[in-house]
Amino acid sequence: MSQVEVEQKAYEMPPREGFSVAHFLTVADIQRSAEFYANVFGGRILSRGDSSGAPGYIQIANAWLIVNVGGGPTPDKPSTTLSVPTHPDAVSSFMNIRVADIQACYELWRSRGAEFITEPKDKYGETRCYIRDPDGYMIEVGQSKPDFTYG
Repeated sequence: MSQVEVEQKAYEMPPREGFSVAHFLTVADIQRSAEFYANVFGGRILSRGDSSGAPGYIQIANAWLIVNVGGGPTPDKPSTTLSVPTHPDAVSSFMNIRVADIQACYELWRSRGAEFITEPKDKYGETRCYIRDPDGYMIEVGQSKPDFTYG
């Protein structure tokens, strides 16, 4: 894979310069979700959230997750309601994790409590499988096949 040049050289949460990207998940229980992502993926809990509405922040490899309970509209999103998935098989998006060794990750993350939908399967230029988190969100885990390139 070719190296991509970007102006920003360091990424942290919250950023001191430039910007960082985090994925927000609406969850039923902040602590349960933070522990799941920290335990299964070896993440680091940066903030556990609190009863006043502060979200939890988890760093996983080079990405950040924000987890918080759902709720109704707020002044900055006056017509939006956040809720956990209502049906585990109706999916509009999912997290995608690329790994160097899918079999090793499958075994390790399964031993840490991840519930995989299936074992890794070959599909197109990769081998992949899916995990569901405690709220039903899907997480794709994939390994590109040798000599596969993006773009």
